Amino acid sequence: MALGEVGLDKLDVILAIIVGTLAAIVYSLRVLVSMERRIARIEMHIERVVDRLMKEETKIEKELSKRKK
Repeated sequence: MALGEVGLDKLDVILAIIVGTLAAIVYSLRVLVSMERRIARIEMHIERVVDRLMKEETKIEKELSKRKK
C-alpha cells in the first residue's frame, strides 16, 4: 500500500503528538528547575535566620551565665 493522503495524515498526527509530548516534557523540566531554585533560595534564607537566632541565643546565654556568677 502506497502512502496516500490518508496515510500521510496519520503520520502527521503521530508526529504532532510526539512533538507535543516532547515540548511538554521540556516545559515541565524547565518548571521543575525553576521550582528547585526557589526552594534553594528559601533554604538559604532559613539558614540565615537560624544563624542569627543562634548568635542571639549564645549572647543571651553568656549574659545569663555572667549574672549567675
